[in-house]
Amino acid sequence: MTDDTRHGSSGSTSEDRTSEIQYQRELTSYLAGFLTPHRKDVLQRLILERTRHVTVVVEDICHAHNVSACLRSCDCFGIQDFHVIENRNRFDVAADIARGSTQWLTLHRHDYSESQPDSTRACIEKLKQERYQIVVASPHDANCELETYDISKPTALLFGNEKEGVSPNAMQLATHIMRVPMYGFTESFNISVAVAVCLHHLVWRMRQLNLDWQLSPADREELLHDWVRISTGHRLNSLVKRFEQDRSAGGGRSEGDFWPDWETILSVCGDHLIK
Repeated sequence: MTDDTRHGSSGSTSEDRTSEIQYQRELTSYLAGFLTPHRKDVLQRLILERTRHVTVVVEDICHAHNVSACLRSCDCFGIQDFHVIENRNRFDVAADIARGSTQWLTLHRHDYSESQPDSTRACIEKLKQERYQIVVASPHDANCELETYDISKPTALLFGNEKEGVSPNAMQLATHIMRVPMYGFTESFNISVAVAVCLHHLVWRMRQLNLDWQLSPADREELLHDWVRISTGHRLNSLVKRFEQDRSAGGGRSEGDFWPDWETILSVCGDHLIK
């Protein structure tokens, strides 16, 4: 699982950034040389299916198996970012439920601290600054429906914990409160089921519309580099060391040696993607 820390510094020059990009592309290509053709094909295909147009936020989830099932659903539906609010309950993963999905996602943890005692507000305000609509899934006081919600705007789906649901603070700060249709006696879905139901509907609709839902070229490149590093497993540190030694000895690569074809992957449109 990658975190939301990005490389580089605000004080770097354009020449420094160009050098960083060149280094990262060389390292990505070098590490990819130790992956199977099948793995490389999968990485290059799935990077084009990822989105940040929709993101998921969970607030104070109690049980590891529930949050792990939510993570797994996010990966299956191509959702890249997963936000965890930790006011009272600490985030944990049940590996047998997540089934390896966590390593491909970008986790954003918003936890309690003396300087930031209200993690819910901090998370929501950050997402609003990034122009997300904050949509709370709740059976109470809804002002929109899952079937008719306008997915054309970037959307953060927020789900509360298993016992108490979404906090009053989150309800007050939300842009929308969305009702998920139910036709039985039980008042609410299990949280992991609610996440899967909402994502299935909204991601399907998002892909039918003429929206710019794919990752930006810079995000694709950054994420693909992370995925290649993850894919090398326990060999990563030794391979990076060998790369540094080869590069210092003048073993740099020409543009024609790079994997993938960056011009293609950074400029590809979404017409061919799975609908």
